[in-house]
Amino acid sequence: MATTNSADFEKLKYFLTTKMRMSHIYQPVMILELLKRNGLANKRDIAEAILSYDESQKEYYEKITTSMVGKVLTKNNNITSKKKDQYSLNGFDGLELAQKEELKFICEEKILHYLENRKNVWQHRKKSSGYISGSIRLEVFKRSKTKCEMCGVDNREKALEVDHIIPRNKGGSDDISNLQALCYTCNSIKKDKDDTDLVAVRKSYSERKKDCIFCNSDFEIISENELAFIIYDKYPVTKFHTLIIPKRHVETYFELYQPEINAINQLINQQKSNLDKLDKKISGYNIGINNGESAGQTIFHCHIHLIPRRNSDTSNPTGGVRGVIPNKMDYLK
Repeated sequence: MATTNSADFEKLKYFLTTKMRMSHIYQPVMILELLKRNGLANKRDIAEAILSYDESQKEYYEKITTSMVGKVLTKNNNITSKKKDQYSLNGFDGLELAQKEELKFICEEKILHYLENRKNVWQHRKKSSGYISGSIRLEVFKRSKTKCEMCGVDNREKALEVDHIIPRNKGGSDDISNLQALCYTCNSIKKDKDDTDLVAVRKSYSERKKDCIFCNSDFEIISENELAFIIYDKYPVTKFHTLIIPKRHVETYFELYQPEINAINQLINQQKSNLDKLDKKISGYNIGINNGESAGQTIFHCHIHLIPRRNSDTSNPTGGVRGVIPNKMDYLK
């Protein structure tokens, strides 16, 4: 008969009630599973225990049940019946015990045969094969402000997943600019229906134009990421006037890919933070893009202006970017 170890009990109790810091439910679920299994559990046991709490997975297969398997068995073959959310097996009450056991055996045999003869049965539910660290995942979710970046649903309604905008198996990188937060529904839809020529997209990232100053000049780059870089404007409107430029040759903002927009936004925020530390007099910013000759664009390679503003740097700042048409700037008159 095993002896009671009060010290071990108190250690576990103290950890659970006081010391444990939870970023998710994983720790108490694992300990609970070990307790249920006499102190021993393999990683599959623990994974299945965690999965039992995952509402996003349950909701996914609820949709599969309703729209696919339930529809086939109920409407198409009259094997099952449905009342609200409840399914029933037609004729079940009339079956003898031996008949039920035989039918169970046939079902199990069918499942086993299918799994043995098909590869990648669950490939559609797998996450990207690449490991995304917890810190990067957190940054992606922080950037999305708790919303799916495709449909806008809140993460309290549907769990969010980190998605590669350009899939890794099509050449997409693990750089944060190629990641987005999608709810499990949008992630599934995107994978199933995105027929973009991703090989051509991947090649286009290396496009440069011979006579483009932003493609070929030897700039003093302040900072960069995989898809964009920062330089100071050669003809600054104010001190530390900055340009954020995509590396791919693309004429206007409207032709940017979503990863490039992410990369540019990342650099805008980074540079804003750096300038705030560099110059305490900065009290505001203008962010502007000229798209097209009639809008004042002179270099036809997309670039975003980040212009620091300071109190009294102009007599009347009212209207800000409305000043692109001077007589429309002061709308308060």
